[in-house]
Amino acid sequence: MRNFDLAPLYRATVGFDRIADMMDRVLTQEVAQPGYPPYNIEKTDESAYRISLAVAGFTEDELTVEVREQALIVSASKAPEDDGKVYLHRGIATRAFERRFALADHVRVTGALHENGMLHIDLVREIPEALKPRRIAIEGTRGGNVKTVEAKTEDA
Repeated sequence: MRNFDLAPLYRATVGFDRIADMMDRVLTQEVAQPGYPPYNIEKTDESAYRISLAVAGFTEDELTVEVREQALIVSASKAPEDDGKVYLHRGIATRAFERRFALADHVRVTGALHENGMLHIDLVREIPEALKPRRIAIEGTRGGNVKTVEAKTEDA
């Protein structure tokens, strides 16, 4: 088990509380996060992602997908079955779960699809116009020459 003291980060930075909280949350989830249900995260485009969860045994009505406080929360609960079946082996787990995914700034959920025992959640990162690179005009003092220089920013 690893313990990191993030107090120096809190003391030396202003306005980065969210980053420190996220690091703290990731470090604590490393131990506490269960492996059920299994999932994949894939990058489907330059700014698009897909989370796929294996949710065999659940119907659309038993699954919940919501975004709350910059987190994607996927949960499921199944009503207790009293159908009189006797299982010799029950390998398909249909126990209740809640899985959380921290979302970066400007990432939004565009849709969810449940098919063949898989729940696919599509996300897209939309950078606001104010944060996109833009050209800045440079005016000359002699002869009215105007130069343009492209402002470059790193894409996070």
